[in-house]
Amino acid sequence: MKPVKKFLSIFSVVPMAGWLLGAFVTVLIEYYLGDLIAYYFYLPKIPVLFGTLIMLKEPTLIPSALGYDLIVYLIPICLVGYLSAPITNGIASILEKSPTWLATIIHLAAFYGVLHMWAGVNDYRVIVIKFTMISVILTLSLNIINGYQGEFSCSHPGFMALGAYASSTLTLLLFANDKMFGEALLPPALGPWLFPFVLIFGGIVAALGSLIVAVPSFRTRGDYLAIISLAFLFIIKSALENLEVLGGPRGMSSQPNYATFPVVFFWMVACIWVVHNFTTSILGKALNTVRDNEPAANSMTIDTRRTKIVAFMFGAFWAGIAGALFAHVLRYINPSAFGLQKLAEILAMVYFGGLNSIYGSIVGAVSISVLGEALRPLELFKWIIIPLILILVMIFRPHGLISFTELNVREVMRPRNRKRSEGVE
Repeated sequence: MKPVKKFLSIFSVVPMAGWLLGAFVTVLIEYYLGDLIAYYFYLPKIPVLFGTLIMLKEPTLIPSALGYDLIVYLIPICLVGYLSAPITNGIASILEKSPTWLATIIHLAAFYGVLHMWAGVNDYRVIVIKFTMISVILTLSLNIINGYQGEFSCSHPGFMALGAYASSTLTLLLFANDKMFGEALLPPALGPWLFPFVLIFGGIVAALGSLIVAVPSFRTRGDYLAIISLAFLFIIKSALENLEVLGGPRGMSSQPNYATFPVVFFWMVACIWVVHNFTTSILGKALNTVRDNEPAANSMTIDTRRTKIVAFMFGAFWAGIAGALFAHVLRYINPSAFGLQKLAEILAMVYFGGLNSIYGSIVGAVSISVLGEALRPLELFKWIIIPLILILVMIFRPHGLISFTELNVREVMRPRNRKRSEGVE
């Protein structure tokens, strides 16, 4: 282990700007030379997901896929990151003196550029990243309830369905010539500009729907929220299956393609920022107090029931927005998409990543989403491997991989020169 730690310590001087520069060089190499490198490694095409799909479909190509990853990804990003450390540390030092919001926007713009270029190689990557970003929003919203609030809710797919159906109905009614709703009421050209309001409308519908769960369940204690929220999920799913005006079991289709890559990225970043501000606000701290000791919170004049209802509606609002984005990325929804399997996926992301942590929610959502896609060729065995991984995590890390960790933007972006890494100013 010591040689490994010593090797990894070499890269402790690389700041976030250095890793972003390395990633940028990597995607440039793949964009311009990926086909040629894949040809010389006897690969049929550029691996869409780091070669995992190719390795599982054709085990004989495992060495080729690993060699491609080494040449295209690992060596360039590490080499560029380390060699550029003096320059990128200087850039990080300059940004450290600038306002936090400005440095954050610059880093996010660089990250978006890298992600957009990497996804641009093929459409499959675009879809995977879009759904992964939506999963981040879902995981963060559920972590508000199951983590920061300390309850156990099973109603998130129901909130997601409310947002998906409400937003789809609005876009099809206003901006699309649809068989179900007839001709568009507004010019379709207005659709992309008014789409943010459609998403917010979906979130509001989900938040109002959450009152059906919150009002009765927070009058009681114990596991009643889990039972009532699960019943709510079944009620929503059954209602949608029997509402022919919304397509019934056939669902709704032909939603306009408004959930583009930059739109989904923007809403993911907005969700992370808003959730971070919420959890660090007075209301967020009160929520933690209610979770840890409700009688003590009552004695400190905290309105515990109001605090829990507000947090529950807040989580449902973002689940509704995630559902609206999901509907307009897939451009087809039906009630079966919001059942127990979706609930299991969201819960797995939350508890795998870690409770009470924005970092944990992001890690859990990205890990489970990418792992699910990477193991897709295994079909049924995928649902054996992923639960086994979750069981091992729950045994050795009961609170998840990253739990109870605050998001510190300044810490992420700060310079990583040798003096700082050794604790010397």
